[in-house]
Amino acid sequence: MTAFAGGESTTAHGTLTCELRSVNHRFLEIATRLPDELRALEPALRERIGARISRGKVDVSLRFRAVDGAGALQVDRGRLTELSRLSRELENEFPGLRTDFSQLLLIPGVVKSEGVDTAALQGDALALLDAVLDEFVAAREREGGKLAQAITERLDGIASIRDVVRECIPAIREGQRTRLQSRLADLPVPVDPGRIEQELVLALQKLDIDEELDRLDAHLSEARRVLKLREAVGRRLDFLLQEFNREANTLGSKSVDSRTSAAAIDLKVLIDQIREQVQNLE
Repeated sequence: MTAFAGGESTTAHGTLTCELRSVNHRFLEIATRLPDELRALEPALRERIGARISRGKVDVSLRFRAVDGAGALQVDRGRLTELSRLSRELENEFPGLRTDFSQLLLIPGVVKSEGVDTAALQGDALALLDAVLDEFVAAREREGGKLAQAITERLDGIASIRDVVRECIPAIREGQRTRLQSRLADLPVPVDPGRIEQELVLALQKLDIDEELDRLDAHLSEARRVLKLREAVGRRLDFLLQEFNREANTLGSKSVDSRTSAAAIDLKVLIDQIREQVQNLE
């Protein structure tokens, strides 16, 4: 399911920016882009996203822009003064000794960098992610509502085809009965009326599609119920579509009339259209 959400947060250390975007995918696949300061957050990011989303290819991006002066170098003047005093004392004891000021700066603890409070920054990043994730899920739900409406319209189309086929069944059966009786009447030898009736019953039983239409009713009811669930429904609908397709294939194989043949084709078209939409649902 396609969606996008982004947000920005100003912290004591700088500005955080978070973006989430997704495209259709059969499974959940998460790709992250994180700055060095936040790379340790990757497992937590994946866990948070996985708890809210179960399907789709999701890209999550976090960027950090430090405030001006952050990370500036600071000199420990007390330590530097002490080192200077020691160097003068040593020069008195060792007249040939020369102390280079730049070498003093390399001694550990003399020059320090004001580092970022990593724990605080990570907490700020997770808070921003949660806010953006709320917006992201809401966007996916709005998109899901539109897809559910499109699927519902096609389910209505399947129901209409089912109703048309049901209305045609009596006429189709009567037409088959008339054709079979006519063929049997044209046989060169007499046929027992009881045997004729038996053959008619067997032929009509082979063409009976009441069971397929009843199962189609059940699949329609279940599909409508699933669409109203407040949870991931994509895989359930995938399975239901297999059942829909099975009924359409059986209807086509039993068809002896152009109306039911056309109905089977129309059903498959609608089923394929629903399948395309279901691939976008979570």
